[in-house]
Amino acid sequence: MPVGPSNRREFIAGLGGAAAWPVAAWAQKQTIPAIGFLDWGSQNNRIVAAFRRGLSEAGYIDGHNVEVEFRWAEGRYDLLPALATDLVRRQVVVIVASGSTGAALAVRAVSSTVPVVVAVGGDPVNYGLASNLRRPDRNVTGVTFISTELAGKRLSLLREIVPQVKSVAYLSGGPRFLRFENEATSVTEAANALGWQITSAEAESAYELDDAFAKIVTSQAEALVVGVVPHFTSNSGKIVAFAQRSKIPTIYPFRIYVDRGGLMSYGADYGNALHKVGVDYVGRILKGAKVADLPIQQPDKFQLIVNRNAAKELNLSIPPTLLALADEVIE
Repeated sequence: MPVGPSNRREFIAGLGGAAAWPVAAWAQKQTIPAIGFLDWGSQNNRIVAAFRRGLSEAGYIDGHNVEVEFRWAEGRYDLLPALATDLVRRQVVVIVASGSTGAALAVRAVSSTVPVVVAVGGDPVNYGLASNLRRPDRNVTGVTFISTELAGKRLSLLREIVPQVKSVAYLSGGPRFLRFENEATSVTEAANALGWQITSAEAESAYELDDAFAKIVTSQAEALVVGVVPHFTSNSGKIVAFAQRSKIPTIYPFRIYVDRGGLMSYGADYGNALHKVGVDYVGRILKGAKVADLPIQQPDKFQLIVNRNAAKELNLSIPPTLLALADEVIE
């Protein structure tokens, strides 16, 4: 499977071409620092634009005074080690690990010295990537969403739009994922507090999604909350299509689901996180800052996105109170 295009310009060998280049331009090309960008999922223009915007605010323009090497794993964990190895061999000065903690772990397995800036949902401390959030003592820093604690809030928001339901399904990645226990506990406690019966449907890989969907249908759940799982994000279109086909009101952790037709989402602003990665981390590292001096940040902005068209398809009316809370309403 293709791993995605590289944005780094390659030197075309040949004396004639080299002679035609101005000496100053050729010299500049050889000294431009390269930045690695390794993402577990598929190419996402929104987060690329946010990252580049952050870089530019720090004084770095991709293709001008830095070169960003983008690598996309297309939702395949098995591709991450080779992609991480390739970036390290290219002698990038810093690597952004985005979309999954697995990307950062893959880089750490190759190098313990290249600075790594994460933008992930898992806690780097739990994964052994940093000893603490305030002062990382290794080569990893960045932004962590730690969004599993928001599961209870998602259920309460879902109740606003479907107050009559009595049962809810929870689509999760299962115990294989370190964040599962915290999120499962949060969802269960919230459901119990609302008086809702809860059914857990686990899909440890994309191949198990159809079985999880079947369990949700069999349970006759009246609503659905989708967990924070990397392979769910890369299969967001499939999950949204299931919810639409099954006519089940669903709340998601990220806006990508709503952009693809989902009902509503509540979670960290991923674009804002990638902007922070560019300006607060990569930009400062390029200027000489040490990873240990850059604390790992947690989200300071959460987004509620509501899709009015999706609500109409479900014959739901969005309460004015929910519309007032929404950061964006998609018409």
